[in-house]
Amino acid sequence: MRERFAALYTAALADVLDDRGLRRQTLPPELRPVAPGMRLAGEAFTVAGEPGEQEDWDAAIRTTLAMLGSVPSAHVAVYATGHDRSAHFGELSAVSLASRGVVGCVIDGGCRDTRFIADEGFPVFARFVTPEDSTWRWRVTATQEPIEIGGVRIEPGDWIVGDEDGVVVVPRGVAREVLAEAEGKARTENEIRDAVRAGTPPLEAYERHGTF
Repeated sequence: MRERFAALYTAALADVLDDRGLRRQTLPPELRPVAPGMRLAGEAFTVAGEPGEQEDWDAAIRTTLAMLGSVPSAHVAVYATGHDRSAHFGELSAVSLASRGVVGCVIDGGCRDTRFIADEGFPVFARFVTPEDSTWRWRVTATQEPIEIGGVRIEPGDWIVGDEDGVVVVPRGVAREVLAEAEGKARTENEIRDAVRAGTPPLEAYERHGTF
């Protein structure tokens, strides 16, 4: 399933989810890839956190590193940080996750070391970039519990797909059906693309194929 999700584009998935009445499945547009061309697809490993001054840096970093070490291969780490200032992810975190087969990270928060992450080729989507470290200012509070980002609920095991257009969340309970429908939509859109390139008016193409 991961390879099939990775072969799709987020717009096709978003359209299928809309048709099913699931119209709050796209994460806020401020969450962008930290380098051009980054794409990801995998099941969600959810991370929740909260801001707060940390008096013991060693204890704080140990909690974060333990969390990083628990992300399974073929998953996407998804952070709901509740914090709009510091970087919650950097190069060494990316190297660690990549080395264990984790396929990406989505952070409703900050990232740093973006050039090194791009060189590593590890896909990261974040709300902002900053050099400031979060360890003194933020802590992990839970993993593998439901989280919310921009009004979108994300449960452990939901499918996360990201590309240059943004990030879509596919609920795990309908993932197989949505995947198959999105693959069909992509095939139909290929036919429509050929038709309009050949001069077919857009309304005629819509009436013929039922979508546009």
